[in-house]
Amino acid sequence: MSPAVRRLALWLLPALPLPAADANWDTYLGDKAGTQYSTLREITPANVSGLQVAWSYRAGGLDGKNRTQIQCNPLVIDGVLYGTTPDLQVFAVDAATGREKWRFNPTSIKGLTKVGVNRGIATWTDGRQRRLFYASHHWLHAIDAATGQRVPGFGREGTVDFYEGLGRDASNLSLQVTSPGIVFRDLLILGMRVGEGPAPAAPGPIRAYDVRTGALVWRFNTIPQPGESGHETWPPEAWKYTGGGNVWTGFALDEKRGLVFCPTGSAAFDFWGGNRIGQNLYTNCLLALDAATGRRVWHFQFVHHDLWDRDLPSPPDLLTVTHGGRRIDAVAQTTKSGHVFVFNRETGEPLFPIDEVPVPKSDIPGEAAWSTQPRPRLPAPFARQVFTYDEITTRTPEAHRAVLEKFATLRPHVPFMPPSREGTIILPGFDGGAEWGGAATDPEGILYVNANEMPWILQLVDAKAAAGVGSASGQALFTQICAACHGLDRKGNAAANVPSLVDVAQRLKLPDVLALLQTGKGMMPSFAFLSEAQRTAVANLLFGVETPPDPRNESAANEAARRQELEDPADALGRIPFAITGYNRWLDPDGYPAIKPPWGTLNAINLNTGEFLWRTPLGEWPDLAAKGLRHTGTENYGGPIVTAGGLVFIAASRDEHLRAFDRRTGKELWKAKLPAAGYATPATYAVGGRQYVVIACGGGKIGTPSGDTYVAFALPR
Repeated sequence: MSPAVRRLALWLLPALPLPAADANWDTYLGDKAGTQYSTLREITPANVSGLQVAWSYRAGGLDGKNRTQIQCNPLVIDGVLYGTTPDLQVFAVDAATGREKWRFNPTSIKGLTKVGVNRGIATWTDGRQRRLFYASHHWLHAIDAATGQRVPGFGREGTVDFYEGLGRDASNLSLQVTSPGIVFRDLLILGMRVGEGPAPAAPGPIRAYDVRTGALVWRFNTIPQPGESGHETWPPEAWKYTGGGNVWTGFALDEKRGLVFCPTGSAAFDFWGGNRIGQNLYTNCLLALDAATGRRVWHFQFVHHDLWDRDLPSPPDLLTVTHGGRRIDAVAQTTKSGHVFVFNRETGEPLFPIDEVPVPKSDIPGEAAWSTQPRPRLPAPFARQVFTYDEITTRTPEAHRAVLEKFATLRPHVPFMPPSREGTIILPGFDGGAEWGGAATDPEGILYVNANEMPWILQLVDAKAAAGVGSASGQALFTQICAACHGLDRKGNAAANVPSLVDVAQRLKLPDVLALLQTGKGMMPSFAFLSEAQRTAVANLLFGVETPPDPRNESAANEAARRQELEDPADALGRIPFAITGYNRWLDPDGYPAIKPPWGTLNAINLNTGEFLWRTPLGEWPDLAAKGLRHTGTENYGGPIVTAGGLVFIAASRDEHLRAFDRRTGKELWKAKLPAAGYATPATYAVGGRQYVVIACGGGKIGTPSGDTYVAFALPR
């Protein structure tokens, strides 16, 4: 039977019975299975073109510099929508009108701070009261859903500090929570975001808290400590100094089996692992844990000894598929590399064969890349895997020539080519393939996932040689802790909303920079682990202060570094010998991707068979469309949702539209211009029998303007 006939047969099968429509969107990404699926069916392919704006809500919290975002997938429960603002306040509005009911601002309370972004909220109820759980910086807050006030009996006056109970002291290291946890019975299971650079990084254990008291109930160490399974895959002392292995994306939960599925990130430093030689369990893994105890049931590692920042980018999806004539409860995990891995949810057995494929060795001093990496035979990748000459942009002769000249200087591209001094092509790039918006699945076993098809360039530099001076100098420190984002030239990265530091002396005062290095702000992490002398050295560099730091401080800093290296060779700042030149998207001279389109796609994959149903470009560049270059797709952030009504809704693209696609054919049926790009996953819900689709329009990524508006669409009354 041909693939086309099989696809037709699938759609002609009688539809599986659907449950009664659920009016709520009461869990991050729709439900605890992470399906991003709604049983609502008022809006259909036949009437979706009639959608209109039902209400909009200006949340406030813009910074005025186009660097804020809203990545929140809001909750809607019994007619009330709960969301977060660009500056990490939480609010409640009437879900039918957008009228505000209350808001909570953490910085109104002394000692609480706001750093990072927020992707959503968790909730728990005992039938009498409802609590919301959300994080700002390293604080977890329990909020009364009725009043917007903190719950006094939770933690300390309603707040828990994530620095407590980490398993080792990391109080001066960057730590924040971006994605919500998941609730199992009376437990809130949480991950967090930690540092990824050459600077010291916090560990990323998975932890469960009592929803009533905030007490820590269990902790799973993703970097195993002595006596724990997996410890043998690291150097013996690595647990004391290595960070990462964190779940920054969120979870999926099988409540019936009591299994929580945890996608972990890579170990820090992302791009050189000479101080962590080994397989590095349980980083880059899908972990199935007993949700009540934190006991490991099974795991699968997607990247061994990661050197490419290939952390798992999104929560997995729990679904039921048909394999070999049997219905199997499965878990599907998408990856930055553009693959879907599918497992038996209970046992961890792959449902499609997975091969360990030989990959190139590293020639970087001190490094030992793992010799093989896993690849599924099915489904085929949903993003291109190799950047060859034939993939170089032909948008204009000038663009082609410029990209070709750069192409000739880089390492020839194959998947898992290790980082190099010449420059290594990463395709799909550091942001996928799949990204944090997640995939959607429907009851028929179809997975819908958007993809980036952007090449990036990874280049290692010798940290001290690049600085040209000693390890305690401002330039050496900048190279190690700042250059990855701001660049060695300090010009920043407009595509990543990282500001230039070339003119920082015209915008800020020296004490302001010193304070930012201590506390962090927005997406900038804290560098509190630096000594006062080190922070002063970095600030002096940025302000062009030619007078060297106090020689006594310089001497003390160098002596401390030498002493720390002797005591613990892998732990000292400056002991990591390499840094990177930045997170560099490969763009042509006009700012378009260096590769031929499509640059962003939406894909539908049948996980019963492993075959693609359809693939379509997602978004376009208006200026190119005006010149006749249509349907290129764009870089995209935020995920899709799918409905029983037969539609896939997604924003995500840089052209600032929300779109609806026919879930069976992939045909675009409707789109609406938004006040700012919707780099978030939509939600759908019903109030008074009327179905709404809402999206957070926060913009602020890849050079697009920031926004602060939530917009809800519905059919005319």
